[in-house]
Amino acid sequence: MRNVAMEQLDSLTGSWRTTLRNAWFLEPAGQEVPGSAKIEWLGDAFVVLRWTMDGETAGELVLVFGRSDTRDTYTALYHDERGVCRVFAMTFDGTLWRLDREDPDMHQRFIADVRPDRITGRWEASEDRGSTWRKDFDLVFERR
Repeated sequence: MRNVAMEQLDSLTGSWRTTLRNAWFLEPAGQEVPGSAKIEWLGDAFVVLRWTMDGETAGELVLVFGRSDTRDTYTALYHDERGVCRVFAMTFDGTLWRLDREDPDMHQRFIADVRPDRITGRWEASEDRGSTWRKDFDLVFERR
């Protein structure tokens, strides 16, 4: 049986076309990186996001979303092809989706507006414990 709060994540599931843009680390400026994402249930307890980027920046990352009822919180476990593993606190109210991490090396956050066929978000980072933030890139999901 699925947890009622986890069931809310069902609106994210499906196959998506992705576009990474406005990334400070890509040359030339304005470059767009296409990709794809699949968000699906893993049994009744977890939701898994697999995102693949195409072209020169080819790579894959995986996020696994779960929940603690006692703490009334979502958690996201992150892994990418570099072998990087991270833990993010997550909130989702059906239209606003946030991932946040506050680790000693860096703070990061993903803030997205969720609509039925489009998710528009941005990744940001802070190297001064959240005092100032820089945008890493915009990320758009369009439902296939």
